[in-house]
Amino acid sequence: MRRTLLLPLLVLTIQAADWKKELLFRATFDGSTSAKTAAGDKSIYSAANYKEPGKPGLEGSGVEHAKGAGRKGDALKFPTKNTKAVYFKAASNFNAKEGAVSFWLKLDPDQDLAPGFCDPIQITDKAYNNSAIWVDFTKDDKPRHFRLGVFGALKAWNPTNAESDKNPDFNNRLVVVKKTPFSRDKWTNIAITYSGLGTPTGSATLYLNGESQGANNTIKEIFDWDMTNTAIRLGVNYVGLMDDVATFRRPLTAAEIKELATGKW
Repeated sequence: MRRTLLLPLLVLTIQAADWKKELLFRATFDGSTSAKTAAGDKSIYSAANYKEPGKPGLEGSGVEHAKGAGRKGDALKFPTKNTKAVYFKAASNFNAKEGAVSFWLKLDPDQDLAPGFCDPIQITDKAYNNSAIWVDFTKDDKPRHFRLGVFGALKAWNPTNAESDKNPDFNNRLVVVKKTPFSRDKWTNIAITYSGLGTPTGSATLYLNGESQGANNTIKEIFDWDMTNTAIRLGVNYVGLMDDVATFRRPLTAAEIKELATGKW
């Protein structure tokens, strides 16, 4: 009888730990701006903009490696509106077809952010509307909304290049959170899972602090990533703290995302 009772517990324990083995990339920023774990390049890069080649490190970016400001150790601090390129190279550090992305933010969007859109994370080699995964804070809403956008090749989903925010094909595909938990006093976990990108069954889900905020199941177009130039862009127009950026080789389950959001791993 004891064996019968203990076996399910053992199975559950093994399953709960499996998601940590799916890690591709993790930058905790503790002691260094380089990634702690990386299947590809570990270095952080910066440049004047995303059209210029970057150099390793944060010199000249205005972004700070803030000692002791992180969830457990250090963090990245964006003291003013960040208009520079700050990124990790995505090649081998990011699965373009399916996976998960997680990171943490600490800010008050309505008090800290400058006017205009702000994208804490963008993963692309081109732009936010052209083979890209991103989250942003809106520019005009009070309080600011938080959104997830996942878009394939621009010519495939928006062949006329209609202006994004006036285009129903753009707006209807966003996951929008109107009431958010962001605060200067506590860290918020953001997680994105995605699968089937580049196929007719592409989908993506947004989580905040382990809770699903909605999904987009209509991502049917192709993605034309150039992985040699694709970057995990950090803090586009962002002001605040950022910590523990991670990617996974497969989509994590809702239960796994909830465990990840506890921050105990």
